[in-house]
Amino acid sequence: MSASLVTWQARFEKLRSNKIFETFVIAIIVVSALVIGARTYDEVSRFEQWLAYLDVAVTLFFLVEILIRMAAEPRLRDFFKKGWNVFDFLIVTASLIPMDESEMVLLARLLRIFRVLRLVSMIPELQMLLSALVKSIPRMGYVALLMFIIFYIYAAIGSFLFHTVDEQLWGNIALAMLTLFQVATFESWATAVLYPTMEQFPYAWIYFLTFIFLNAFVFLNMMIGIVLDVMQKESAQMALDNGEGEEAEISALRGDVKNLQAQLDRMEAALTRQGEAQGDSGRKT
Repeated sequence: MSASLVTWQARFEKLRSNKIFETFVIAIIVVSALVIGARTYDEVSRFEQWLAYLDVAVTLFFLVEILIRMAAEPRLRDFFKKGWNVFDFLIVTASLIPMDESEMVLLARLLRIFRVLRLVSMIPELQMLLSALVKSIPRMGYVALLMFIIFYIYAAIGSFLFHTVDEQLWGNIALAMLTLFQVATFESWATAVLYPTMEQFPYAWIYFLTFIFLNAFVFLNMMIGIVLDVMQKESAQMALDNGEGEEAEISALRGDVKNLQAQLDRMEAALTRQGEAQGDSGRKT
């Protein structure tokens, strides 16, 4: 690589890591989201031409910004080793679809909506939250499976017991599960579900309260606990990567201890060799 290319690469790297530039990119992402939202109002139809110009300007800015980030890498393939860079590249590339052709207008507008997600790739804290959410899904899946089992059992019991109350609520197990979902969300469940059922079955409150206790208190708290546990681990890993916080200090201390142990092992080996050499020389004399 020539000296001029190295110089330009260093300049692009400095610009990419500049906080003012990052803040400006975030502001443009917000402006892009506002432009998309403005197109949903009929009142702004008279500004349609100006909004189109602004959309083109935002698209060109994103194109230049992604090219700067690619040029800041020593090797181009290093840019695509990071998943968030690939995500940004796909979003920016998809935004280049023109909106003039009638067949592509809907697709182009839908793809431009996803430019708002670039906020996640620009803000490390949002990346941490999204990563924690994704990593929590497998563990939450088992809780969701247990919730489905409880839903199914209660729906079957409700369908058997309360089908005479309201066929639209308890006519079959599928309707009963929908009714229980309404109960779990607390959406008008007392007046629409509980009180009509208690008119025929006075002790039906036991059925509903136990169901609510399991779903609203037990399973919901289990979900929250899983997310918080993963978020705590992700936050600790993020602090460790940035060299901040207690985790980074502990990691540095462990590294110092390992280096000290290695030095002690080398000194011990040297002393052992020296003692063996002195013993051999003593035997020879």
